[in-house]
Amino acid sequence: MILRIAGETRAMMDAGNPVCNLTVGDFGPSEFPIPKGLAEALSRQVMAGQTNYPPSNGVPELRNAVRAYYKEWLGFDVGFDNVLIAAGGRPIIYGAYRAVVNAGDTVVYPTPSWSNEFYSYIVGAKVAEVPCGPETGFLPTAAKLAPHLKGARLLVLNSPMNPCGTLFGEQQLGDICDAVLAENASRPAGERPLYVLYDQMYWMLTFGGAKHYTPTGLRPEMAEYTIYVDGISKCFAATGLRVGWGVGPADVMTAMGDLLTHVGAWAPKPEQVATAEFLPKSAEIRAFHTTMFPGLEGRLALLADGIAALKRDGFPVDSTPPRGAMYLSAQFNLVGRKTPDGTVMQNNDDVRRYLLKAAGLAMVQFQAFGARDETGWFRLSAGAVSPESIQALLPRLREALKAVV
Repeated sequence: MILRIAGETRAMMDAGNPVCNLTVGDFGPSEFPIPKGLAEALSRQVMAGQTNYPPSNGVPELRNAVRAYYKEWLGFDVGFDNVLIAAGGRPIIYGAYRAVVNAGDTVVYPTPSWSNEFYSYIVGAKVAEVPCGPETGFLPTAAKLAPHLKGARLLVLNSPMNPCGTLFGEQQLGDICDAVLAENASRPAGERPLYVLYDQMYWMLTFGGAKHYTPTGLRPEMAEYTIYVDGISKCFAATGLRVGWGVGPADVMTAMGDLLTHVGAWAPKPEQVATAEFLPKSAEIRAFHTTMFPGLEGRLALLADGIAALKRDGFPVDSTPPRGAMYLSAQFNLVGRKTPDGTVMQNNDDVRRYLLKAAGLAMVQFQAFGARDETGWFRLSAGAVSPESIQALLPRLREALKAVV
């Protein structure tokens, strides 16, 4: 669905129409270039001849750099055998599904969320979808999850969240951890545990005083059951460099590594060595973020403030506050309304198509992330647009909404 939407958006832009493209979960290099120190390290490593195959589970210096990075920034210890390097986060997610879930096992995940229905299908899992709404930040609570945990094999969580730009609070995540620990304590000896796949690819990107929490940080016992997904893609705007890592129980990481060896999903060696050189440079990281964070938060605030102004003027729109990642959850509650040509919008895709054509607003509905309802919620991604593009969008959006009856 996202690829189809991207194709329609490109066609609009190629035809010369003004479009504010908020579809892509990526950073535009002209808007958010990668850290200078990382770019320079990459160039040096290529020139130094670091262009042969890396070890399939990652170069040792990067695995150790991830360990030190987690100790400094997240406050918990990670063993060498607990770290697996891969070409971004996707191979880690796939490897975790393959290593942990057998055909017929149950995977529990909230909706909306990113691609869990597809990974579950690939491994032949049963699924327990947990629909979540704006009242919980589109994130699950322990109470919502509780009916589905008995006998389940994998619980998939993401914070800060794609597609919603929200993140777990301390109590909310702590209660979920307690439910997982209680479920595992109730299982008889020899029964495989319930694991948590915790995607924290956006964890440094938090705004408005929000704080990122981890299962291990809140409940140290969760280290035995948590598989972290992480990397440089989002926090350093380095999506195309394809360096990610998994951190989790050593036996699970070994199984994932054995699988990914045959997939060939290792990150390129120059990128790995350059990342190992860059991660310990805390001052450079903080300096980079002093520019990146305000730029990203400012774009999200422009969108949120513009939608809030429309809401105050009586239009059927809403949004969540910018809290994390690069996304804003926005509602355009237009299903059942008529466009100027008399067409009744029947679903979120009709709403999306109308606002793309009438206002040049390109966005992705939550149905692309497993949501089933048609209540008008969409993902707006601010990493590849300029503030000027957002400012130009808002009056067009107002006029398009005025035209709907």
